[in-house]
Amino acid sequence: MGAAGTSADAMAGERRQLINVAYRLLGSLAESEDAVQEAYARWYALPRSRQDEIVSPGAWLTTVTGRICLDVLGSARARRERYVGAWLPDPLPDHTEWDHGHGTDPADQMVLDESVTMAFLVVLESMTPAERVAFVLHDVFRYPFAEIAGILGRTPAACKQLAASARRRVRVARAPVAAAEQADAVRHVEAVRHVKEAWESKDIAALVDLLDPAAVMTADGGGMVGTVLRPIEGGARIARYMVAIADMAPGLELLERSVNGVPGLVARHTGVVMTVASFDVADGRVTRIWAVRNPEKLRPWVRDAGLVRPIM
Repeated sequence: MGAAGTSADAMAGERRQLINVAYRLLGSLAESEDAVQEAYARWYALPRSRQDEIVSPGAWLTTVTGRICLDVLGSARARRERYVGAWLPDPLPDHTEWDHGHGTDPADQMVLDESVTMAFLVVLESMTPAERVAFVLHDVFRYPFAEIAGILGRTPAACKQLAASARRRVRVARAPVAAAEQADAVRHVEAVRHVKEAWESKDIAALVDLLDPAAVMTADGGGMVGTVLRPIEGGARIARYMVAIADMAPGLELLERSVNGVPGLVARHTGVVMTVASFDVADGRVTRIWAVRNPEKLRPWVRDAGLVRPIM
């Protein structure tokens, strides 16, 4: 059956899946939304006779979205070389914790699972564009390599090799912490909570005890707000930096929130969200902190009056 019987509602219903695919490919909500909008624009630009020939409009939209994302990934590397400081993926709130009613926001369409954790997305950033597309579409969304081949312009066998290469990157990067996370997610919650308490009390010794000696903290300010431009290495150095931040912002408020589906912290000052932090935890100690401070990446966090007020 072609697209003749495809309703506008059915076409709009594909949007959630497309947003989920695009975010995992791009790590940016704004770029994901743009890619999906462009895919829909191309669909509606087709003559009706061509639409009727397409057996699965959803598959067509996914293919087009994948190709657009591939192009974006190709140009993203050059843009990120010019980015001020470290670039991190957009942090995602858990929409179930919010009472805002903005169902059209791409963040509201997101399915939060292991494939959107900050740790996982950072690994995806290390892949080539082709590896990322092959891996995400096959391993996360279970698309067959025959369909992925149409997106990448390669043979199914070549796409299979790309996904295998990407899979090895994930295994190498995630091996040290994956087992510990799976074994005791409760300790992750407790570690983040204890970090919050020690940070609030400006207790450097307690923070040092909670942080792995080889911990690394990466911050993303995008050149729009002050922050460190390079990762901070070492638990003691990170602890001192965190306390220095608290000293510079009297009244800093820390809130426990789900960030990309795992426990994290939101820091706000005078009612404005300043930082969203995600954590990696192994054996009860924090090994990685990703702190997003770029206001453009915090837009999904500024909609609920009970949590924050809009950044002006």
